[in-house]
Amino acid sequence: MDKLQREEEAANRLPLREAIRDKATVKREIIAGITGFFAISYIIIVNPMILKDAGIPTDLSVFATIISSLIGCLIMGFWANAPVILTPGMGVNAFFTYTVVVAMGLSWQEALAISIVSSIIYVIIAFTKLSAILAKGIPDTLKAGITAGIGLFLVEIGLEKAQLIQQGKNSILALGDLTKPATLLALFGLLLTLFLFVRNVTGGFFIGILVTSVVGILFGIKDQVSPSVGIGDITRYSAIVAKGNFNNALTIPFVLAVFSMTMILVFESMGLLEGIMPNPSKFKKAFQASSVTSFLSGILGTSPTVAAAESASAIESGGRTGLTSIVAGLMFAVSLFFIPLLAFVPQAAIAPVIIITGALMMNQLSRINMFDFSDWFPAFLIVVLIPFTSSISTGLAFGFVAYPILKIAAGRQHELTVATYVLGFLFLCDLVLSALL
Repeated sequence: MDKLQREEEAANRLPLREAIRDKATVKREIIAGITGFFAISYIIIVNPMILKDAGIPTDLSVFATIISSLIGCLIMGFWANAPVILTPGMGVNAFFTYTVVVAMGLSWQEALAISIVSSIIYVIIAFTKLSAILAKGIPDTLKAGITAGIGLFLVEIGLEKAQLIQQGKNSILALGDLTKPATLLALFGLLLTLFLFVRNVTGGFFIGILVTSVVGILFGIKDQVSPSVGIGDITRYSAIVAKGNFNNALTIPFVLAVFSMTMILVFESMGLLEGIMPNPSKFKKAFQASSVTSFLSGILGTSPTVAAAESASAIESGGRTGLTSIVAGLMFAVSLFFIPLLAFVPQAAIAPVIIITGALMMNQLSRINMFDFSDWFPAFLIVVLIPFTSSISTGLAFGFVAYPILKIAAGRQHELTVATYVLGFLFLCDLVLSALL
């Protein structure tokens, strides 16, 4: 083992108190935290834009996004001592908006109640032996399929917001009108953001949004409805705090939504944390921190928080302890004073970030064994059915049901665990009940 590896392992094991006392470590962790914040800072704009389609006022969900991220990062830093940034999740916010509210016809208040109940179950799993059972019992191919499927769903949403695709006359989808100013602006933003990303420019997503918005202002390209909010508006924020509506908690649609969102939270968080954590021994507490913050986010008025994939940028910058996430959390607090700038950000500037984020999530396909049909076909069903049906829960259901069936058909039932049987049965019930509604 060389010197660099020994130093990295020592940093991974460093307690938070000792990290704060070491000047070199503090400098490295601060840089990592700032880098991670700028990598994920677009969520302050993107999350409210997505939740707007659910009916949550954009000028209020901005505060929910920032405050839940601030609290989540502090919990992650002090409790788990892990360099992971928690923010409202891209993917689960799409489920919250486009599946629960738009497709199922529930109100955003009911969606918040669903988020709270799902997160309570998530907390129970995280703080009991169930987390270890699921981590070992669910095959990696399904975990990878979930992340990749949600990624493809985000790509579809981003392309729609960029007006690069639209409903076709002779097909399901068709190319959008490339002569529209908003579409051309989105293409410019996509090319710019891609260039910044591949050049590893720190805060490339944020810069892409900023520059594209400025170009939009110069050419008079803006959305019909733009958010207008300042720090003074925080006095109205209580309008979406603790507004979960549990009146229909015993109805089948509510229960089905809770089950689906719980599966998304548990397995997306599990997959992301396993993929980015530099020190596997911190997984348990990081998983617990994620579950608690997810619960609080529903009370704070936003879709559930998860570990941000962009935390990888902080880790690559040297982040190894909870100080990284604490610094990122403090940066979210500072951002409260700059939110009036959101009024100048069109959807055409946001769409490229959604598209690229979705594409990055799809790199999980590399974890799937494409030479084993019984492995990759269930994951394939998850990946394609999530965007094609605009329902994350539907994709999960078909994938988890198909996996045990194919393994049994191939005479390889010894590869199945109790968890895969149970979840397969539960998802089958989910599909049957959904069809009967």
